[in-house]
Amino acid sequence: MAVDADSSFFQWVVYILQHYWPLFLRGAEVTLIISLTGTIIGFAIGILIGVIRTIPMDQNTHPLKRILFKIINFLLLCYIEVFRGTPMIVQAMVIFYGVAMIWGIHLSTFAAGIFIVSINTGAYMAEIVRGGIISIDKGQFEAAHAIGMTHSQTMSNIVLPQAIRNILPALSNEFVINIKDTSVLNVIGVTELFFQSKSAAGNNYRYFEVFLITCLVYLIMTFTVTRILRYWEKRLDGPSVYTIHGSQTVPEAEIKIVGRE
Repeated sequence: MAVDADSSFFQWVVYILQHYWPLFLRGAEVTLIISLTGTIIGFAIGILIGVIRTIPMDQNTHPLKRILFKIINFLLLCYIEVFRGTPMIVQAMVIFYGVAMIWGIHLSTFAAGIFIVSINTGAYMAEIVRGGIISIDKGQFEAAHAIGMTHSQTMSNIVLPQAIRNILPALSNEFVINIKDTSVLNVIGVTELFFQSKSAAGNNYRYFEVFLITCLVYLIMTFTVTRILRYWEKRLDGPSVYTIHGSQTVPEAEIKIVGRE
């Protein structure tokens, strides 16, 4: 399909899609890989920090252990505040060029993109996980300790499974945000969707048509991811109708619960 300056808007859109769809596809692929990997690693960082920051300390704890815990907690708080209080685009510039200048480590743009998204997500997820842990009733901690469970056993078997389920909507939201925020990584040369769109737009100087297509691609990705994650959330909720078996021999003791759809 040939186009010129007199071609209509829709003709240009069709032309761009026909000739530059590989660029959009490659950009979308890089965007999804970086955002998914960064979210998973960031979630792991968040769980680790969230658990550390909720370790109970009392007067019976050894003084040196309390001091060490306060130092670690202070360092983790600094990490959270710095990465939550600065834009990712600035973090990308500082980390990508700073690592090479200070330590002489020259990261590829792809590896740098995953690293930046991961530690940025970790800062947000740390507070989300901490909030999820705090939201669990303290009586469950006390009951677990009463039957002889250690703090690590209580966290891994009782608290974390419930906390993770409670924070799934926030995790889903963080993933969607990362899909959109990877666009800032074009400043260090990551060939994600926005970077590829600039290349396509620069070839024909048709910025409106190209970035309208880019908007639609981002919308399709975020909408699809949101629907998939909501489906998983519903699966984790279990069936809406279930039975509590109050007795193995008396059927009348069974209680049928009807939940919300």
